[in-house]
Amino acid sequence: MTSNPSPMLSLFKRLFPLKSGKRAFLLCGWLCLLTLCAQAGILKGKVTDEKGAGLAFATVYLQGSTVGSTTNEQGNYQFSVEPGQHTVVFQYVGYKTQTKTIDVPDEEKPTPLVLNAQLLPDVYNLNEVRVSLSGKNPAYGIMEQVIARRDYHLKEVQAYTAQVYVKGLQRLINVPKRVLGIMKVPAGLKPGILYLSESVSELNFMQPGKYRERMISSKVSGNSRAFSFNQASEFNVNFYQNLVKAKGVNERGFVSPLANNAMFFYKYELMGSSQNNGHLIHRIKVIPKRKSDPVVTGYLYIVDGSWRLQSLNLYVTKDQQIEFVDTLRITQQFTPAAGNVWVLQSQKFTFDVEGYGFKGNGYFTAVYSKYRVKPASFVKQAPVPTPVAPEIAAPAVSPPIVAAQPKAKPTRKERRAQRDAPPTNGVPDAEYFKKKEVLLIEQEANTRDSAYWAEMRPVPLTEEEVVDYHTKDSLQVIKESKPYKDSLDRKNNKFSVTGLLLSGYSYRNTFERTRFSIEPITRIWQYNTVEGLVANLRVGYTKQFEDRRSFYIAPTLRYGFSNEKAQAKLQGTYTYDLLKRRAVGFEGGRFVSQFNAAEPITPFVNTVYTLLFKENYEKLYQRNYLRLWHNRELVNGLAATFMVDYAQREMLFNTTDFVLRDRDSRVFTPNEPQNAEVASTAFPRHQALTAALSLSYRPGAEYISHPDRKINLGSKWPTFNLNYRKGIANVLGSDVNYDFVSLGVSDELQLGLVGTSDYSVSVGTFWRKKQLYFMDFRHFSGNRTILSGDFSGFQLLDYYRYSTQKTYIEAHYSHHFNGFILNKIPLIRKLKWQEVGSLNYLHTDAAGHYLEVGVGLEHLFKVFRVDFVTGFQERQKVSSGIRIGYGF
Repeated sequence: MTSNPSPMLSLFKRLFPLKSGKRAFLLCGWLCLLTLCAQAGILKGKVTDEKGAGLAFATVYLQGSTVGSTTNEQGNYQFSVEPGQHTVVFQYVGYKTQTKTIDVPDEEKPTPLVLNAQLLPDVYNLNEVRVSLSGKNPAYGIMEQVIARRDYHLKEVQAYTAQVYVKGLQRLINVPKRVLGIMKVPAGLKPGILYLSESVSELNFMQPGKYRERMISSKVSGNSRAFSFNQASEFNVNFYQNLVKAKGVNERGFVSPLANNAMFFYKYELMGSSQNNGHLIHRIKVIPKRKSDPVVTGYLYIVDGSWRLQSLNLYVTKDQQIEFVDTLRITQQFTPAAGNVWVLQSQKFTFDVEGYGFKGNGYFTAVYSKYRVKPASFVKQAPVPTPVAPEIAAPAVSPPIVAAQPKAKPTRKERRAQRDAPPTNGVPDAEYFKKKEVLLIEQEANTRDSAYWAEMRPVPLTEEEVVDYHTKDSLQVIKESKPYKDSLDRKNNKFSVTGLLLSGYSYRNTFERTRFSIEPITRIWQYNTVEGLVANLRVGYTKQFEDRRSFYIAPTLRYGFSNEKAQAKLQGTYTYDLLKRRAVGFEGGRFVSQFNAAEPITPFVNTVYTLLFKENYEKLYQRNYLRLWHNRELVNGLAATFMVDYAQREMLFNTTDFVLRDRDSRVFTPNEPQNAEVASTAFPRHQALTAALSLSYRPGAEYISHPDRKINLGSKWPTFNLNYRKGIANVLGSDVNYDFVSLGVSDELQLGLVGTSDYSVSVGTFWRKKQLYFMDFRHFSGNRTILSGDFSGFQLLDYYRYSTQKTYIEAHYSHHFNGFILNKIPLIRKLKWQEVGSLNYLHTDAAGHYLEVGVGLEHLFKVFRVDFVTGFQERQKVSSGIRIGYGF
């Protein structure tokens, strides 16, 4: 068990280093003595409604502080309190606030205090309104005041530190036997609690919108080795912002009912006003003007005079184009803090989910306590009450007057240590936020015992949760045993023809952390005009170690029945450091390859088009080769891949013209790509030794640190890519001699209600081109089929016609409107289709200015996308077509 110092002891530790003279020293000593004598007690009880039923997620806290908790689904609460007299406040959205006074005795072994409360529905009286209005409904006058103060309330807290407890639960109510009637649901997935977790974090915030979090403890039901997905900073949904983002729920976000343009999206109705805990609270009903807009519905509770949120209860439904969630409800409760500001005390997200035969519900609740707040400079400081709550603010102590001493310039190591150190005075400073680690999960976070959680848990477990923890934690030893895992493997490893056709076959040994895999039939059996019918069998073997290191090895055997050639290759990867993202790998053998190694046309699509449409787009050559590579992260945000490749390369030729459906007007083209820069792409047998370096850099990249791995996130900057490839002559008989370099930039742009955009631009050139062959050219992601495997590339461009050995410029842009247009059309919006537009540009000496313009629909049947694309060359239309692929 890990002991935790009391708030008073923490206060003493913060004050003592100040060395503020004898008076301050005596004060600190007196506080220390009181701390050592005082023992925190436990306050617990139940909050019920007027009928005696438990009120789930009601707020309970000590007046004048942010010490408190929320009730669980059964209405029970508990939290630690220091000895002394306290006023306990009970709040629930829409109910009358109730206060009760208690005396917590100073005992060596305090007995838990039980304090129950029954809340009554608040009676909102329209006669209480005192707002001068010109509109039809007083609500508009109130909301005009609220919106006018929105930016003030958004920025009134310059920085804070808080302790955040998060609990998440997800239930399955119904589980189908198969998904879409095809894929079998894994054994062990049954109705009941699917996921239950708790976490305690220290959350640090600084304007504008910067968060740094340290997860102190984490618990996941049934898996003592796992870490919770509860990231406190992800739960900070702020309705003072114009656009409220909810990750994974709605791609466009929601217009806040407090936004500057809220009057365009919402109607408001004053339901009444009531005196509540010393404040006049207005209850405002929020009504969307158009259900198709990204809006919310529900109630706001506004504090008269300061025109701020006291609480809110809002929800969104399928009409607002949310994904995978039928209804999402958000409840927030605010409370005053030191410095004449209000802070978020608790919030709850409840949701219902239904899709693909699955049905379930769940919630995430977050409780904020132990705030240390730094108000913005424009906020007038409120008088600090006596005594000061230790978790809100520390008493000011004047430092002694001493002669100024010259300060030595800190070393780079000292500056880094200062930057990475957590706040020591309770409120983070600007230096602390320079580091890019947004979440640090402590090494021992998942080792806390039951006694720790009984003391730290501010929201009691419900009976269902107690049973789930007890059952799953008791079964964990059994589930980790070899017999149990073998029994699950026997069910999940059953062979299925349908599975082999669609996704291949996998055989797992969960206990040994190994897996064998075979590719789907569509890759095992292929057809092309070079080899004829092809048997291509690839078997993969993966081994994962307990510390997350892993290696993968995959032999591939291939035989062409027409050219009667047997081929084989072996590839392997060893990932040995997930903190520095380091891995090494190799690949070698005798095998065929497309001239564009990125495989612009898949073997399955080429098989279909060759046999049914007499189009042999796939162009192949022979390689006897060995490739070695290594990648790693050099510094945060900068990743590098080093590669060396040696190959003997030779041409291949068509050996068959068999088709299932003959087209007299078409003939197969030779296995020699046609290119606009060279008269012939044929080449003699030769050797090639190449070395390549690829750098990817995203400035300001943020990341999450797990004890055993690092997870990279994004930043406000785009990603820059530098690629350099050199053909090395006269080494190992190599015949190539050239240099190629390219520079690229890419990013995703969040454009609010209008949607999101993706773009990429790259420029490249060859120099010192003494000798290179067609496979060394810069190739582009062309497509000549109706199927598109990648909508980020060209959709109509020939695969090899404009491949170049000269300078090129390539650019791609796509914009996802996320329903901005279609959700305004009745009936159509129920389909949840989303519109998308794209532009693809290429410039080479041979292609000139080539442009593709596309418009399309995505999320068709939730997973498909269809585009209509038109191509222009030097402003003249050259082609058009429909492209179908995944658009999820």
